Amino acid sequence: MRIVEPTAASIEEAARLLHEGGVVAFPTETVYGLGGDATNEHAVAAIFEAKGRPKFNPLIAHVPGAREAQRFVQWSNAADRLAAKFWPGPLTFVLPRAERSPIALLATAGLATVAIRAPSHPVAQALIRAADLPIAAPSANRSGSVSPTRADHVAESLGERVPLILDGGSCPVGVESTVLDLTGETPVLLRPGGATHEAIQAVIGPVALSAALPTGSAARSSPGQLESHYAPSRPVRLEATSVSPDEGLLAFGPYPPAGARMTSNLSPTGNLAEAAANLFAQMRALDRPGIGRIAVMPIPQTGLGLAINDRLRRAAADDGAKRRG
Repeated sequence: MRIVEPTAASIEEAARLLHEGGVVAFPTETVYGLGGDATNEHAVAAIFEAKGRPKFNPLIAHVPGAREAQRFVQWSNAADRLAAKFWPGPLTFVLPRAERSPIALLATAGLATVAIRAPSHPVAQALIRAADLPIAAPSANRSGSVSPTRADHVAESLGERVPLILDGGSCPVGVESTVLDLTGETPVLLRPGGATHEAIQAVIGPVALSAALPTGSAARSSPGQLESHYAPSRPVRLEATSVSPDEGLLAFGPYPPAGARMTSNLSPTGNLAEAAANLFAQMRALDRPGIGRIAVMPIPQTGLGLAINDRLRRAAADDGAKRRG
């Protein structure tokens, strides 16, 4: 495993590895992705193997832009309007698979839909264009654990499972892309993320929020729908207004409660964009020996707060199992 600067030579090397069916890690504006050729079943299988990811959880195909996306999915008027506003950027569309689409069935969990987006990070764009392939890329970490927003997070989580990591620094958005199902009459927000519900509705009108999660081994229509996900090894306690001496506090705002063993503040000024960018790195910082549990202060359920709270709720979902174990 090597961590390298994203030079022209290293990007060409990464593109060559992708063409050979290998995997590489690279930065996007949201989190670091573990990339493989989305048209190659063996490459997609290598992503699942490296992550220990359930096969019923589909992957997002990354492309340079709207023109390239239309080779792989049945494009729509809503997708066109949203892409004009948000692409490249942190918004994923779920659309029907195009006829003769080369996207691997394993990448879509065997569904008749494809999750697709155009990332805005310059390193991601350079890699996709150099490879001239759609790149399937979930977050570059072991499945279910805290997502990586720096190259060293990838190395810590995956180690030798990934031969090459392109180091593009810290991810500026810091939470995964919003996933929007555009297959029905009314668009449905399947996963809140870097593009807010309010901003999407300002472009295309009403967008429903997904009311239920699939259960068991049923195929998900979108990444990020596992009930327990983004989880640190320490239990997570939400809506904390006070703390215990053995807890680490994930704070928000200017007045965190005192008494925690360690405090990390997502945004002392209460800025949700700053909080989103810091979320996964600060969860990792608190997930350490000497911390019995991670207590999380309330986060407003507006704008990017919807995405932050979604990740925190999933991180806390495994709390009971950890206490029983």
